[in-house]
Amino acid sequence: MNSPLVRRKRLASEIRTLREAQGLNHEQLGKATGFHRLKISRLETGERPPIVTDVMKILTALGVEGDRWHELVRIAEDAAERGWWREFGDDMGPRQQVYADLEAGAASVRTYEIFAVPGLLQTSEYARWRGVQAAPGRPEDYVQRNVDAREVRQKMFHRPDGPEYEVILEELAIRRLSAPPDIMATQLRHLVDFATNAPRTTIRILAVDARIDGYEVSRSLFSLFAYPDPDDPLVAAVDTETTDLVLTKPDEISPYVRRLDRLRDAALPVQDSIEMIREITDVLSAENPKKRGRG
Repeated sequence: MNSPLVRRKRLASEIRTLREAQGLNHEQLGKATGFHRLKISRLETGERPPIVTDVMKILTALGVEGDRWHELVRIAEDAAERGWWREFGDDMGPRQQVYADLEAGAASVRTYEIFAVPGLLQTSEYARWRGVQAAPGRPEDYVQRNVDAREVRQKMFHRPDGPEYEVILEELAIRRLSAPPDIMATQLRHLVDFATNAPRTTIRILAVDARIDGYEVSRSLFSLFAYPDPDDPLVAAVDTETTDLVLTKPDEISPYVRRLDRLRDAALPVQDSIEMIREITDVLSAENPKKRGRG
């Protein structure tokens, strides 16, 4: 399936462009369709799933016909679709649902991570530990449901026809313990396994002493999502402490594209990155000899 969120953003942009080309404001288009101007305005923000029949009526009022009409109705149908992640409700949580939505139908995902292993590459033990720390006081079964939901998301993402996945991972994320040593060692072995055996996944480590073009330092972790339809927007999802910003405007996204390209150029080659992860794993395993065989 296509990402409903991305298709909503695409539909919003298309409707807005058509309306402006007709020289109509929200109120005028509302009168032509019998809708309140706020309905038109909300449709153009792309924040809510559209009602397909409403979109049909708006397209007719805007004089859209033929193949163009069918194309935009198909986009509206995609935008209105209920993704599998919605069935998890609070078990997955709203932030993880946003990423599951963006991942749906993506051709490629590029991620920059600073402090921890990305969710799509986390083991269940690591995810559970991180979940407990992120939600202090939450019942244990709530955390476990969240971990279970993440595992389904991972399976959907890493399916045989899934997206290309490129990860730029700060050395800090693998060297500083973000979980107890035995859990961290198992997690790092999992990273090595993915980097070695998953053909569509590329992991590069950005060393502490890396020289980045322009000496640019990123303020936050973020991901870029590209889609097969060239008219769908490139999306940047920026992770902040309390929410995730989803950006689709070219002038908002271009700094993140430039930044990720510079980080990639400064990162270690793939094989050197794998060797660094292995070396850190060996150190952690030596500290926990009883756990060495796990993984």
